[in-house]
Amino acid sequence: MSKVLITDYTWPNIDAESAVLRAAGVDPVVSPDGSVESLTALAADVDAIMFCFAQVPAAVLRNAPNCKVASRYGIGVDNLDIATCTELGIVVTNVPDYCIDEVADHVMAMALAFNRKVVKHSAMVKASGWGSVSLTDTMHRLRDKTFGIAGMGRIGRAVAGRARAFGMTVLAHDPFVEQANAPDGVQMTSLDEMLAGSDFVTLHAPLIPETRGMVGARELRLMKNDAFLINAARGPLIDEPALVEALGRGEIGGAGLDVLEDTAPPDDHPFYAFENVIITPHTAFFSQASTLELEQRTAREVVRVLNGEMPENLINPEVLGRSRSGL
Repeated sequence: MSKVLITDYTWPNIDAESAVLRAAGVDPVVSPDGSVESLTALAADVDAIMFCFAQVPAAVLRNAPNCKVASRYGIGVDNLDIATCTELGIVVTNVPDYCIDEVADHVMAMALAFNRKVVKHSAMVKASGWGSVSLTDTMHRLRDKTFGIAGMGRIGRAVAGRARAFGMTVLAHDPFVEQANAPDGVQMTSLDEMLAGSDFVTLHAPLIPETRGMVGARELRLMKNDAFLINAARGPLIDEPALVEALGRGEIGGAGLDVLEDTAPPDDHPFYAFENVIITPHTAFFSQASTLELEQRTAREVVRVLNGEMPENLINPEVLGRSRSGL
């Protein structure tokens, strides 16, 4: 049988992907941890790699002479050395459209929870009783407010539709989307205009050198002092020390963070001290339906490439014509 190295996963088991793989004659091997040392050792005789959040650097790839495909459990592939994959003839795939509804719903849930003070008021009632909540917090009527979206890919467009359903004005920034190609009711603007004009801002850009730290001290100063910043994409899109300072000075109203720069943040992370910060542990993607789809589709991409077939989603087309799989 062929072998596939599964670097890591966050769901209860790998039954779904294992069924797909074994039916095609591929045996899954699960790493005991996501360390480079473990992955490098296990990669030596595998034909494929399936990876979630673990880092897969060049050292792992160069010790996998038989590897033909690296398939991401998810959308972003910034934790894989794609250039080395292409150099070695390894096809890279992902699943770019499996959790659009879940992430868009999560973004709106954070915006609504902050605006209606759901988390704060629930904690106050549980700690001090029904009469402990005074109606002094600012709460907006959403129909009068503006939602800003950075990145108008699949998820950004799904968020725009939800914000519009609440009657909100939607501003968006994406250097690759012209007004003529924007969804109905969405006004494309510069990043600065979007930040300055929005009551809620959500980030849906890929993590590339140009977007790392795209929201830093300057950008935070542009935002309204009661605006709410949401990140359910990649942690490094935000300059975290700058956000901590902005929150401490009251320069923005709060933040909803499903991702942080450190994928295993310390228990004393500065964000945890802020009442106006809502944090979830990178679970925006999750539902039973989305996870099942993710597991199966990631495995099917591996099977396709090992069978010499074109994957549904090819990240590095430069590999074609010289890939180990014959593509």
